[in-house]
Amino acid sequence: MGVRKKQMAERIKAEKQQIAFAKLNNCPTSPRKMRLVADLVRGVKVEKALAILKFNSKESSRRLEKLLLSAIANWQAKNEDASVEEAELFVKEIRVDGGSMLKRLRPAPQGRAHRIRKRSNHVTLVLGSNNNTQS
Repeated sequence: MGVRKKQMAERIKAEKQQIAFAKLNNCPTSPRKMRLVADLVRGVKVEKALAILKFNSKESSRRLEKLLLSAIANWQAKNEDASVEEAELFVKEIRVDGGSMLKRLRPAPQGRAHRIRKRSNHVTLVLGSNNNTQS
């Protein structure tokens, strides 16, 4: 039993070595706007994803570009001996979830008030590696 658990733990550790992630919490952009940009880079290689985000005109793309660079740096911290080019990193998963909402009131005609919901989001970006020849 003990040997099998050790083998399982080593395999899980090797799989975790292949991935890296970064999170962006409470980003003051609506999740819908962020998902439009996130869908452009899902499943794409890192170099191409950086180019897409760099030349996209949306404000969300600047934030996602910074998040992607952070995830790459996290992967490099895990794998000091490997290079990013040889690892063939790609955006394995990118998830945009709704964050907290700021609720404000805007005056409306005839003494009424309309509620304004200022949305925010949380983004989780996971990088995977196609290259399985690492030790």
